[in-house]
Amino acid sequence: MKKSRICMSAAAILTIALSIPTLALAHSFPETESPSAGQTLASPPPDVTIKFDAPIEKLFAKLEVVGPDGSNQALGGPQVSDDATQLSVKVPALKPGEYTVMWAVVGIDTHHTEGSYTFTVGNGGS
Repeated sequence: MKKSRICMSAAAILTIALSIPTLALAHSFPETESPSAGQTLASPPPDVTIKFDAPIEKLFAKLEVVGPDGSNQALGGPQVSDDATQLSVKVPALKPGEYTVMWAVVGIDTHHTEGSYTFTVGNGGS
């Protein structure tokens, strides 16, 4: 009887240990951004979009586009795509300058990730 308890405990530990890498890979991280990080645009974009490598929770998604004056340029709240892998927000006709995109999401695995990047809107011919 004692031997079977040890085998069952070892099997449970092995199962848990093997599932940990899978859980770690489930975090939601950006795959692509539009506009891209560091990009200089000749004309302002109609929106800012981030595509994630795993689904995100709609209720906890945040996306801001902070302008040169420090104000959030997002028009309304962020939208999450039907497959929950894309986060976007509409923006007005952005004036020339550097913009900081700040995002925060919670993946369906309940892990929080966040980050930021910048892009620049040029003077029409940049």
